[in-house]
Amino acid sequence: MLEIVQIPVLTDNYIYLLHDPDASQTAVVDPAEAAPVLAALEARGWTLDLILNTHHHGDHVGGNLALKAATGCRIIGPAADKARIPGIDKTVADGDKVSVGASTASVFDIPGHTRGHIAYHFAQDEALFCGDTLFAMGCGRLFEGTPYQMVQSLAKFAPLPGTTRVYCAHEYTENNGRFALDIEPRNATLALRMRGVQQMRAEGRPTIPTTLAEERATNPFLRCEDSRLKRALGMQDANPVDVFTELRARKDKF
Repeated sequence: MLEIVQIPVLTDNYIYLLHDPDASQTAVVDPAEAAPVLAALEARGWTLDLILNTHHHGDHVGGNLALKAATGCRIIGPAADKARIPGIDKTVADGDKVSVGASTASVFDIPGHTRGHIAYHFAQDEALFCGDTLFAMGCGRLFEGTPYQMVQSLAKFAPLPGTTRVYCAHEYTENNGRFALDIEPRNATLALRMRGVQQMRAEGRPTIPTTLAEERATNPFLRCEDSRLKRALGMQDANPVDVFTELRARKDKF
């Protein structure tokens, strides 16, 4: 099993170190900054082998070049966006595999937030690194994609086990939960989850990782076919893409 270390940086970003102790191999997912990663590596006596980027935004690739210069690591990123990934060495796309020691990830193309966004799913480790596509009780803004694309991208996670841990890149859970409850104020499942989230944040604890089971139960953006959510929106006869479009428009103004 991979050892996963969560590094909080900037205002609300998370960087993740992935380490296979048997193979002594280490990767980092979406390094916004180099210094916190280098400090975490030094504290554990690990050597960085790979950078795994999900998309090109600066708070995901900002540490690429400094880490590569300091460690000689290789950088892997989305083929659809290779021109915007600093220092990229290898491109991957939907269906490709990426290994960290004995653990292998399947790559998903998940455009919507950006045109070239990807995710890494380590099935044996029950870990999904989804960047800014899926958040706890939310999803990413559509900077370069369409609602249809994002619905299709999120649907790629549907076959994964509910026990899959979701390692998204931002601590947005409390705000996302407030939005979800604004839409469905009588949803008892949402209210219960929010009480737990608020307690965790009050204690300074991260709400990430979440699980796909939790998200399927409480994330409005994964419930676009749910009749209760449709009723709350006044969209009983709408298709999932139209429901998603309305949700995303409301969240953008929330």
